[in-house]
Amino acid sequence: MESLEVLLLDPMNEYLEQELDRRCRLVRLWESPPDRRADFVRAHAASIRAVVGSPGYGAYAALIDSLPALEIIASFSVGIDHIDLAKCKERGIRVTNTPDVLTDDVADLAVGLAIATLRKIPQADRYVRAGQWKNHNGAFTLTTRFSGKRVGIIGLGRIGLAIARRVEAFDCPVNYHQRTKQAYPSYTYYPSAVELAANSDVLVVACLLSAQTRHIVNREVMEALGPKGVLINIGRGAHVDEAELVAALVDGRLGGAGLDVFEDEPNVPEALFPLDNVVLGPHVGSGTHGTRTAMVDLVLGNLEAHASNEPLLTPVV
Repeated sequence: MESLEVLLLDPMNEYLEQELDRRCRLVRLWESPPDRRADFVRAHAASIRAVVGSPGYGAYAALIDSLPALEIIASFSVGIDHIDLAKCKERGIRVTNTPDVLTDDVADLAVGLAIATLRKIPQADRYVRAGQWKNHNGAFTLTTRFSGKRVGIIGLGRIGLAIARRVEAFDCPVNYHQRTKQAYPSYTYYPSAVELAANSDVLVVACLLSAQTRHIVNREVMEALGPKGVLINIGRGAHVDEAELVAALVDGRLGGAGLDVFEDEPNVPEALFPLDNVVLGPHVGSGTHGTRTAMVDLVLGNLEAHASNEPLLTPVV
């Protein structure tokens, strides 16, 4: 793979960067000042054959058009909404992602966020650290149990199914919504997100982001979930109408939320910070040592396969 020149869009992972530097001819986009990026890309455009990106640093039409020798885009994520797939198909550019290896970690976090939100675990931690347990004779607020709650899942793919299996252990009935009903006799299908929300206590967003699923959780869905309902988002920030979400939480029309993703990361609406019914995460669904290493290995394996004219490990296009 020594002849493969790879454009890495940001320093997303130290191990990935080290291995690309060792195995390929690596070009680091961030080594150029932001106002000189276009000139920097033009200087390398004729030789760059591969791009490695992530949800925060995508391969959109303008970048693809600027790279005439581009052959493959390897995404350091399972989601591919940050890649212009239509442009890639038009140009014959191959696209890969990193599915499966992050399923368990993201599912674990979804359940963790649900429990943390309902049981107010971060608030309890702050209560103890601030000395309030001692000062107030242990009178921390009562919370809500997770066991037995009706859990609705938008998107019963790899991650959605992993979440469903986990919450079953808490005696939670599982409902779901996606484009097509599947043969899951233990789970109840609802043909719309609104109907799913109306029949759920906890609503989890676990689908891929597309034009059809952008803002799939809108005001109507939040109203259906209601003032005792909890929204968990481990998908993409754009799955949720964030302005409506903030308003619903502030007004008490939605009971709570556990959020690991946001519409304009890393810019999180500051109106969420003082709310006691929200748990916030910095997009760390796949953020464990083992999973990130496995994701790197998939990116490298796909690039190796491409350079050797072998079948890709996880092809998207």
